[in-house]
Amino acid sequence: MKAATQTFHVRTAGKGTYEITSQVARIVAESGIRTGLATVFVQHTSASLVIYENADPSARVDLHEFFERLVPEGADYFVHTAEGPDDMPSHLRMVLTRTSESVPVANGALQLGTWQGIFLFEHRSAPHSRHIVVSVLGS
Repeated sequence: MKAATQTFHVRTAGKGTYEITSQVARIVAESGIRTGLATVFVQHTSASLVIYENADPSARVDLHEFFERLVPEGADYFVHTAEGPDDMPSHLRMVLTRTSESVPVANGALQLGTWQGIFLFEHRSAPHSRHIVVSVLGS
């Protein structure tokens, strides 16, 4: 059994989804692991990870709009507001999605479906530098 871990950073321009599939695939390939599991983790509480449609960008437009309506900014019941109107909604959006994703590895490659990609989902309005950790375990 082998294990490999690498970290990379994603610079965001604010709210939205940023595809990171190629960075994760590169780390898997560099690990030398042929069969196993890749776990991707974002080290933040106001951003998340999703495996989502990567062929048609309009699917992500709908995802963004859905979350804007599901958890609107400026709700009068938010108590945690010291960091601005997008902070508490960002935390809630993260809880509704995930901070990690696991993808099987076979033949040294991620086993994503045809239309699947791994995305960092930035929930804050301002640009951020997000830290992503990828661990690959297998043989």
